[in-house]
Order: sequence, then structure tokens, then C-alpha cells
Amino acid sequence: MIDSTDLQDGMYIITLDGKRALNPGADTAKRVLDMGTGTGIWALEFAEEHPAAEVIGVDLSPIQPPFVPPNCSFEIDDLEKEWTWTTPFDFIFSRMMTGSFSDPETIAKKAFDGLSPGGWYEIQDIQLPVFCDDGTLDPETSPLMKWQECLIEGSRKLGRPLGESDKYKAIIKEAGFENVVETIYIWPTNGWPQDPKLKELGKWNLINFESGLEGVSLALFTRVLGWSKDQVLSLCADVRNELSNPKVHGYWKIRYVVYGQKPEKETAW
Repeated sequence: MIDSTDLQDGMYIITLDGKRALNPGADTAKRVLDMGTGTGIWALEFAEEHPAAEVIGVDLSPIQPPFVPPNCSFEIDDLEKEWTWTTPFDFIFSRMMTGSFSDPETIAKKAFDGLSPGGWYEIQDIQLPVFCDDGTLDPETSPLMKWQECLIEGSRKLGRPLGESDKYKAIIKEAGFENVVETIYIWPTNGWPQDPKLKELGKWNLINFESGLEGVSLALFTRVLGWSKDQVLSLCADVRNELSNPKVHGYWKIRYVVYGQKPEKETAW
């Protein structure tokens, strides 16, 4: 079975028309950090496409492949602890990390401090909950909406809130970045759109969500919200049925991207 990180990487490639990053400095960056690299697919592919760049992928879990391009390496570390790199980066990247950090503001400041002047910080992430523009998804009765609301509630109780990527633009501005750009794309719940690109994204997104539904839900719902395992599995079954219904025209906003640049010169106060 394909890993969700790898599947999402393919979806982002479709979404961004073959690009891995949108910030203007990505293609000329000499030193790159991939935060929360997961399987390492983004770091590996970026390193292969940019052989002059040194790419470092960091994650808590050692699930990256052993054989990598010579300009790519992986480190196991906790990004919420003190950063120990002494050489600054030209580009710091983060994808699908919503709910991973207890304090996104501190992470943005660490990214700012870890960049060379003129360097870029780019975040690619999803916005919860699901959206629907034509009334085919009733928020009062939708299992999907109930599941997401519970997911968000549980994540907030843990102190790692999901669904707050709409705050990223303000957060990185507050950290000191300039030339900040936010671009929003959508991922449909399934293949309901007529547009060929969105239809393809929807089909892949259905696989993406279905494959990880129980894995994302069980621990949070049972340990944090007090649900029984049977209750969680029953809700997941209802969510899966709704997700696969082409008559339900839902979509998630991919706040693709927020990116910003560290000033070339420090501001004089």
C-alpha cells in the first residue's frame, strides 16, 4: 500500500502543475531543510531535481530510505526543541504538518532565525473542516463534518490544534517575513468535479482519506475524547460512505501555500 506521504506528494505535484515549491528562491537555494520529512519523498525528489543543493530532511521517525542521492541526508530530531544547525538555510519547507506543533509561532520564528538573509520559508497544508458550496453536504447530519469536528476538538485538547492553516499567513508575517504570498487550491472529496484535473485529484484524495481514516481517528477519539473503539469504527464507516458518494460535492482547501522571505537586511529600530 502506498504511504500517505507519498500519495500526497503526487497530489501536490498535480495541484501545482509539476512544481514542488512556489517560492521564488527554491530553484537557486543551496541549502534546504525539509521539516517533518516523513518518508523523505519531497527531500529526495527535490535533491534529485536540484543537484547543486544540499537537502536535509528531519523527522521524529526513522522511516526514510537508506539509499539517497549524495546531496540528500536525513536526521532524526525534534523540531520543537532547540535547533542545532550552525549553517543557515536558504529555503525551509514544511508540508501537511497541521497539528504537529504545539506552537506554530515559535516554529516560524525558528525558521526565520535559521534562514540566511533573503532565504524563503514555505508551508503547504490543508484546511479543516471540509467545505461545500451547493448544499449537498448538510453540516447538521454529515458524518464527515461530525468526524472533523471531533478531530479538531481532540487535537485542541492535546494542545496541537488541527485546521488552523488559515492563520499561517499572519504567523509568518509576525515572525518577520516579508513578500508573503498565500495561494489557495482545493482537493475534492472524490471524483465529483467535471474539471479533469480536479476529478483526478478527487479520486486520489478519496484513496488518501480512506486509507488513513481509522489510523488518524482511533487513538485520538478513544484516549482523548473517551469514545469506544466500536463507536469510532462505526463513525469511520459512515464517513467512508459519505466520502465516496459523488452526489456529495465537498472539498478541502489546500492553503497551498504560504511562503515568505527573510529580509535581505535586518530592520533598524
